[in-house]
This record gives sequence, structure tokens and C-alpha cells, in this order.
Amino acid sequence: MIDDPDYIKRRIAYIDAIRSIHPRKRAIGLFGCLLGILILAWAEFRDGAPHWELVAGLVVIGVSWGLFAYVVFARTRYVRSHPFES
Repeated sequence: MIDDPDYIKRRIAYIDAIRSIHPRKRAIGLFGCLLGILILAWAEFRDGAPHWELVAGLVVIGVSWGLFAYVVFARTRYVRSHPFES
């Protein structure tokens, strides 16, 4: 364990910089997944629901996971191009 306070401050700043990459897209992805699950549940448990509601729920979930994947790749790209130097 490194007890150097300066090192710890730099490491915290580095982690904060990584977490600050696309926070809105990450939140939209989370909200979209929740919305897609609610659409699927609503369409599944409602009598006489049209087929397009199930498809819409799956599309919303797919796009939301795509946003999550984009954020993960953007963060990975940032970390590879800006490695933490101790």
C-alpha cells in the first residue's frame, strides 16, 4: 500500500477524470434500460397488448445497452491514451 498523500491525490484525480467521461450518456443508458424493462412488463402483463410494444421495449433496451458499451469503450480509449504514471 502506498501511503504517499500526493500519490493518493493524483490517483483520485485520475479516477475522477475517468468517471467524468460521458456521465449523461451513462445516465440516459441506465434510464433507457429501466424504461425498456417497464415497457416490456407493461406489454407482457396487459391483456391484448399489440406485438409492437414488445418490440419497442426490446429496441429501447438494445439502444440503451449500446450507449453503455459506447461509454465503456470511450473510457477504455481514454485510459489507454492517458495511462496513470505513478
